[in-house]
This record gives sequence, C-alpha cells and structure tokens, in this order.
Amino acid sequence: MKFLRENWIALLLLLVAVVFLAVGICRGEAEAVWQKAVRICMECIGLG
Repeated sequence: MKFLRENWIALLLLLVAVVFLAVGICRGEAEAVWQKAVRICMECIGLG
C-alpha cells in the first residue's frame, strides 16, 4: 500500500495513457500511423 500512496499520480497517468491508447486503437488510428511509417521508411530507403 505504501507504493500506491507514494506513486498514485504516476499510476493515474499510466491508466489515462492506457485508456487513450485503447481509444486510438478502436478508432483505427494505429492503421493510419502504420501506413505513414511505412511510407516514410520507403521514401528514406528509396524504394518508393
């Protein structure tokens, strides 16, 4: 319990981050980020 009392702000922020990640994945944002990353990578390598 001492750990929770001392680090409640960090745990709260971690929980908020997990919720935001889940919302982004549900909205399909992960696919958009993946497509942009592939496009940038292909441009850097010169294959695209």
